[in-house]
Amino acid sequence: MNGENQIQKAYESILGHDFEKAIEWFEKAIAAEPHNAAYHYKLSITYARSNKLHKAIEHATKAVELESGSETHRYHLKVLRARELAEQAHKELKGAKQTERAIFLLKQALVLDPLFIEAYLTLAEVFASRRDYENAYKTVMEGLRLEPFHEIAKQQAAQYKQLLK
Repeated sequence: MNGENQIQKAYESILGHDFEKAIEWFEKAIAAEPHNAAYHYKLSITYARSNKLHKAIEHATKAVELESGSETHRYHLKVLRARELAEQAHKELKGAKQTERAIFLLKQALVLDPLFIEAYLTLAEVFASRRDYENAYKTVMEGLRLEPFHEIAKQQAAQYKQLLK
């Protein structure tokens, strides 16, 4: 038995904005074809969109294991791991204000996903919280090179530039 029917049902659920049902259908497709990397990849995307990062990473990892030559699967896993690192950085900042650890985690996230604008903005905020406005400004400007019309980044850049004076 193959999982194509379940995949179709999953897509129908997504179109109906029922992501939990889509997850169920993707899981049924995987039960039918556990070694199908594409199914794990698709489920991973749905988990990520549902803010279930741990499960998204689990299935993205499985997709890479099953089809290691897929650049798409490897890139997706890197993006998810970058999000995970950014979430860890946020926890470090909320808890005991471990700014050094947060900086390390955010820089690692940007190595994995150099297009992750939110990581640039958060890293700039961390630098600014330490009154390191030069690095805050440089960091937000790197983000602005990616997204020149990002309003929050433009506001941060102006603020840090002013603080540098």
